[in-house]
Amino acid sequence: MSYVDEHLFDETLIRTLKSRFYYADSDPETGKRLFFDNSGGSLRLKAAVEAKAAFEAYPDCPERTHPQAQKLKKLVTAGTDELRELVFGAKTGAVMTELTASQTMFQMVGIIMENVSGKNAVVSSLEHPSAFDAVAYYCEKLGRELRVIPADHVTGGIDPDAAAALVDDETCLLSVMSASNISGAIMDMAEIVTKARAVKPDLFIISDAVQHAPHCQLHAETLGLDGMNFAPYKFFGVRGCGFAWMSDRVARLRHHKLLGKPQTVFELGTPSPGNFAAMSAVIDYVCFLGAQFIQSTDRAALYAEGMRRIHLQERALLCRMLEGTPDCPGLRHIPGVQVYADAPDLTKRDLIAAVGIDGIGFPELVEEYRRRGMIVCERVRESMYSQRIVEALDIPGAVRVSPMHCHGAADIDRFLTVTREIAQKCAG
Repeated sequence: MSYVDEHLFDETLIRTLKSRFYYADSDPETGKRLFFDNSGGSLRLKAAVEAKAAFEAYPDCPERTHPQAQKLKKLVTAGTDELRELVFGAKTGAVMTELTASQTMFQMVGIIMENVSGKNAVVSSLEHPSAFDAVAYYCEKLGRELRVIPADHVTGGIDPDAAAALVDDETCLLSVMSASNISGAIMDMAEIVTKARAVKPDLFIISDAVQHAPHCQLHAETLGLDGMNFAPYKFFGVRGCGFAWMSDRVARLRHHKLLGKPQTVFELGTPSPGNFAAMSAVIDYVCFLGAQFIQSTDRAALYAEGMRRIHLQERALLCRMLEGTPDCPGLRHIPGVQVYADAPDLTKRDLIAAVGIDGIGFPELVEEYRRRGMIVCERVRESMYSQRIVEALDIPGAVRVSPMHCHGAADIDRFLTVTREIAQKCAG
C-alpha cells in the first residue's frame, strides 16, 4: 500500500514530536520501553502538564474583578471557545466540563431522555460502558425499551442500516460512538445520522468521541449531532476533566444549573482554569504540527492541518504494523498471530490493532510484551469494560495495540520483531 511511503513523518520530525512528550521512549523507573497503550491514556504533552500546574498555583477566583482573576476568567472563556470551534468543530451550542468524560456522557444522556418523549432509546453494542450504561440506566429509570445495534463482524463497526432499523417515531435518543476502542473502526456517522433522521427527522443523536478525538478532527455540528464528548487524558492532555459539546436544542432543555445563570451555561461551580490551559496547550501542539506542513497564521487552519497529518501518519503506521516490510513481516503475515476485526479499508480505521497469538492467553501475552519492554493492554470477556464489546465483535478477546502519531517506523518494526519472537516461542 502507498500509505507508508506517502505519509510517514521523517525521523527528524519524529524526534521533535517525541521531545514534547513525557516518557515517549522510556519509563522513569523501568527504563527503555515502547508505550503502545495510548487508547487507555495517551502519552502526556509536557506543555499541557506544565500549563495545568502553573494555573493551579493561583488562588484567585475567576469571578472576581482584579487583574489576575480576570486573566483566569479570560483563559476559561477563550478555552471554551476553542474547544467548541476547533476540537468539536461547532460554531454554536454549549460546552460542558466534568471530572471525567464518562460523567459528561451520563449528563448528556440524562438531559435528553428526561426531557424528550418516547418509548425507546437506541445504543450500539460497541459503546464504552459510560455510554451504554448511561442509556441503559435511563431506560430502566424511565421505563423505556433499550434497543441495541449489533456489531458488523466484517468491519468491526456499526452498519448505518442496522442503526436506522431500530429507530422509529417513539425513539427519543440514538447513541453511537465515533470509533471503536477495540477494533479501531471509524463509524460512518454522517450516514448513520442521515439514515436515522430519515426515519425520525427530529431524533436526538449523540456520539462518544473519546477514542476518536486524538486521531481525527471532529465535526459535530456538520454531522448534525446533538452531543459529543472527549477525554483530554486520551488526547495528549491531563486527567481530572472531561469535555462535552451539546447542540443549542439540548442546551435549551431543562438541566442542572444555577438559577442565576443563562440557560446555556452548565457550570455548577467555578471551573478549573488549569484544565482549560492544559487543553489550549494541546491545541497549540496540534497547530505546531500543522505549521510543519502549511504556512498560515490562521489557528483553525493550522489545527485542521495538524489533525489531518496525525490521521495520515497513523494510517501509515497502521499499514506498516499490519503489512510490514520485506525485511520485517507485519501482523497479518507472522505465523501464529491473529488479527481480529481486521477490516481491509484502513481509511475507516484508527491506529488500533486487536491481536492474539496462538498458544498463549491474552493476559499472559501482555506480560510477555512487558518483559520485552512494550506496554499493551488486554481486552477480555472477564472485564466489565470489554466483555460486551468483544462478545459483540464475536472475538475471544484481544491484546489491544495502540501506538501514537509520534511513533515512527522504527518503533513499529521493533514491535513486529518482538511479536514474531513471541509467536515463535509459543509455536515451539
